[in-house]
Amino acid sequence: MATEIERKFLVSADWPRPAQGTRLLQGYLSRGAVSVRVRTSAERAWLTVKGPTSGLSRAEFEYEVPLVDAEEMLALSPTKPIEKTRYLVPLGRHVVEVDVFAGENAGLVVAEIELATEDESFDKPSWLGEEVTTDPRYRNTALAESPYSTWQSS
Repeated sequence: MATEIERKFLVSADWPRPAQGTRLLQGYLSRGAVSVRVRTSAERAWLTVKGPTSGLSRAEFEYEVPLVDAEEMLALSPTKPIEKTRYLVPLGRHVVEVDVFAGENAGLVVAEIELATEDESFDKPSWLGEEVTTDPRYRNTALAESPYSTWQSS
């Protein structure tokens, strides 16, 4: 079984943004303890199934699918697709994925770091701010249902 172990942080304004990122659209065909996500970039697409979270870990299965199929699956999502640009920032032996959200989640910048074990340490740079790993509002499934732009009014 494939296992994802990750920590999630808000990002400060002074992060080392690479020159190029990858624009992504993603939608959820199923949300809950088990989620099914379809994600597209300009040229590729993936279908991902994620299991329930236990601590920092959860089962994750990801498969590349034809872009045309993924675009049709995105149309099946009951919520609008999440729009974001992903930047990869090297950090020692890790790579931090920084997502700069657009559309209804504009203004939100979140970093994720995948770890080999839940207790693995890493040097946390100053641009990684508050940890939001356990805050359900920052899960992409939640952002699809309750976008960041609506948080101010709730």
